[in-house]
Amino acid sequence: MISPIISTSLNQQVQLEAESSQIYLAMASWAEVEGYNGIADFLFRHSDEERIHMLKLIKFINERGGHGIIPALSQPDQKYKGIRSLFEQVLNHEIHVSEEINKLVDICLKEKDYTTHNFLQWYVSEQIEEEALARRVIDKLKLIGDDKGGLYLFDRDIVNIDVSLKSEKGGRN
Repeated sequence: MISPIISTSLNQQVQLEAESSQIYLAMASWAEVEGYNGIADFLFRHSDEERIHMLKLIKFINERGGHGIIPALSQPDQKYKGIRSLFEQVLNHEIHVSEEINKLVDICLKEKDYTTHNFLQWYVSEQIEEEALARRVIDKLKLIGDDKGGLYLFDRDIVNIDVSLKSEKGGRN
């Protein structure tokens, strides 16, 4: 049976994963409206991935005798200054998510809940990939600078950045 402190902490992570999905969905919608269809597709996929992370947590909580709570969400930003700024927000958000996962792992160790600790190792690995992907995208955008042609090619090729990093790391998802 899951302890109340673990259940509460995991449900807080459910909310963070749901917020992540909403944030990336809002970013994808903005990118699509601005004509960045490749970036929009990339972000739509990441929004879906975050929702899957949320569902995985809910199922785990429920299977352990807790109750996965579906959170109310606030509306994310709808406009962004530009593509590089948007991806810097993605990186900062992923770093925040990593910090929260690490706090959860720490709580599990303090509570001696090794089952949940083991479950969370997947999230630890996933966050390493998410941060690396965001950094790789930002590195590409730094190389492009203000070059419109470079941004056009980046928008077209961003799917390859995602695919190549996932294949390098074993395609974990």
